[in-house]
Amino acid sequence: MALFDLLGRRWSMRLLWELREGGVTFRELQARCEGMSSSVLNERLRELREAGIVASGGRGGYRLTDAGETLLDSLAPLNSWAERWGERAR
Repeated sequence: MALFDLLGRRWSMRLLWELREGGVTFRELQARCEGMSSSVLNERLRELREAGIVASGGRGGYRLTDAGETLLDSLAPLNSWAERWGERAR
């Protein structure tokens, strides 16, 4: 349940999505997630790092860990379902 709590927090899933291709700096994340304050971004990144889902690569920015990549892969069926549901709802 702790994972669902973390992923259910605002911006968490968006950050995972933005990190899917790796090596994204703090400023890039902030630009991609328009509307997210720097304090919330810092907090979410800290939480995701503590959970072992995200790692900081220094100048290389932030990236998903192996566990983070596995998590994102496991969410792929949910994304497919959401796309089909979205088409039906139109």
